[in-house]
Amino acid sequence: MQDSVVPAFQLLLLRHARSGWALPGQSDFDRALDDIGFAEAELTAQSAADHRIRPDLILCSTAVRCRQTAEPLYRAFGEDIDIRYLDTLYTGPTTVYADLVEAHASRPSLMIIGHNPMMEELFRRILGEERAAAALADGYPPAGMAVIDFAARPKAGTAWTATLSKFLVPAPEEAEKG
Repeated sequence: MQDSVVPAFQLLLLRHARSGWALPGQSDFDRALDDIGFAEAELTAQSAADHRIRPDLILCSTAVRCRQTAEPLYRAFGEDIDIRYLDTLYTGPTTVYADLVEAHASRPSLMIIGHNPMMEELFRRILGEERAAAALADGYPPAGMAVIDFAARPKAGTAWTATLSKFLVPAPEEAEKG
């Protein structure tokens, strides 16, 4: 039975979908999703909508593969979804991700679309090593979305209390059908 308690704050961590390798002369920033990645992004967006997950705000890295991962969210959540693109999610360390969580914790929910290793490091920081290791036995997967519920709004200088509510990962066979 699902707990009907509304969390004080909900954080959605979405790692960008699978991307291809950089082409000769292409920067890492400009790497695009591959065919499986496009399918993964669509499946994750649809799964979020099916679970009635709709963040109040989405912060997305400006890297091409993250922007492409965000695109299906417009279709799944509606054109009025608030998506903001930030260079710091591409260039910054995990502390930038944590600072953004704290800065936007006054909202009901926040989604961050970003990169590894920052996503996995933030996930581990929030849930602790033991719970994170149990959830991420093989690392943070491409197009994986963690739904993390906080008992209290995260603030700087305080311990964060949170639980993993869901972890959505597109099925490989569905993504490969594309």
